[in-house]
Amino acid sequence: MESSNARLLSEAAPFSISEPLEPDVEAGRDSNVRSNNLSGNIALEATPQSNNNNYQNQNQSIWDQSSHPVALFFHLLFRSAAIIVYLFGFIVISSFPLKFIICILLLSFDFWTVKNVTGRLLVGLRWWNDIQPDGTNVWMFESRDPSRPVNTTDSRIFWFSLYITIVIWVIFGLLSLTEPTRLLIIAVAITLNLANVIGYTQCDKDAKRKWASGLATRAATANPSLAGRLFSAGLGRFFG
Repeated sequence: MESSNARLLSEAAPFSISEPLEPDVEAGRDSNVRSNNLSGNIALEATPQSNNNNYQNQNQSIWDQSSHPVALFFHLLFRSAAIIVYLFGFIVISSFPLKFIICILLLSFDFWTVKNVTGRLLVGLRWWNDIQPDGTNVWMFESRDPSRPVNTTDSRIFWFSLYITIVIWVIFGLLSLTEPTRLLIIAVAITLNLANVIGYTQCDKDAKRKWASGLATRAATANPSLAGRLFSAGLGRFFG
């Protein structure tokens, strides 16, 4: 027996002390280290790229952020041009009647564009006056579907420019109380801009009231309990 055991040991393959006793475990450990290093490198490379994307989004112009850049451009063009001509037109135009005509044309273009085009595209609202057979005027309003939200940039610029323009012309009027010729231009500007301010403000309230009524109707249909009806009625009164 001892001779057979010695023969088996002599025929066995020798191994080195430095050879790993569990090569599979060592290989798995190495692969985990490499995968961790790779994932760390990918994360480090992805972080600057995501930061660059956020930086680019924050530095986009209003024309890139707008859903209707052409409409937004003309929305700002005519009202800005009227103010610029009023302030600096005397440098180029020596004749006051010519300056008056240019200002009135720009104000008219602005009124028509805002009332019929840019309001519908930028905020999804439209208003007009309907003359009844008895001669009375009735305000008519159109609004977008509440499920289709408007672009935030378009809406913010539309409402800000709508209100800031009327404030600017009122300031011009206060500064020109002793100049009747200038007050004529200012009176036309305030009248046309105020009509759009009132029209779109009422149109926006009407749109919210319709949305609240529709929400209340759906809530009452889905929850016919007394609490649901009370909640719906209260919500309608709040927005109405």
